[in-house]
Amino acid sequence: MVEFLFRRHAMAGLSTAVLLAACAAPSKPPPPEEPQPACQAAAQGDALIGNWLSVRKEKGVAGELRTLFTLHPDGTMAYTEQLKRGSKPSQGLSETGCWTHSGQSLVLQTLQSNGAPVDTKDPIYTNRYVVSSLGGKSLSMRHADGTPIKARLMSPGYRLPF
Repeated sequence: MVEFLFRRHAMAGLSTAVLLAACAAPSKPPPPEEPQPACQAAAQGDALIGNWLSVRKEKGVAGELRTLFTLHPDGTMAYTEQLKRGSKPSQGLSETGCWTHSGQSLVLQTLQSNGAPVDTKDPIYTNRYVVSSLGGKSLSMRHADGTPIKARLMSPGYRLPF
């Protein structure tokens, strides 16, 4: 009798394993990623090239928002935003992509957000600014939503502190 019960449980376990294996069949591979657009180099000597730090408070946000715009001569950019709230750990966003500057217009096109490729057709990954003043080590601009941004030029290797 014990042998019969053992075989019955063994067969039930084997049936369950086969059923679970069938459920875990490999899915279709993800579609190939679309190639990301190549960045266009900035005009030689463009005054926006560099690391620009903006520190501001925003209505409805507890803490201080620190934004670092890193605009490289080759047309690539890094956008790092950090929310600093007293002694609590900082929260952040890190994006990379391309930038263009024409007249008073600055456009940032995100290609990766926190290390993951983005859908470049999604308008949330294109940020437009109107540059109102740029001189020496200070930059004033306005985001397309109307938010004013004042930034100062930082050293070439500057990074936001954790």
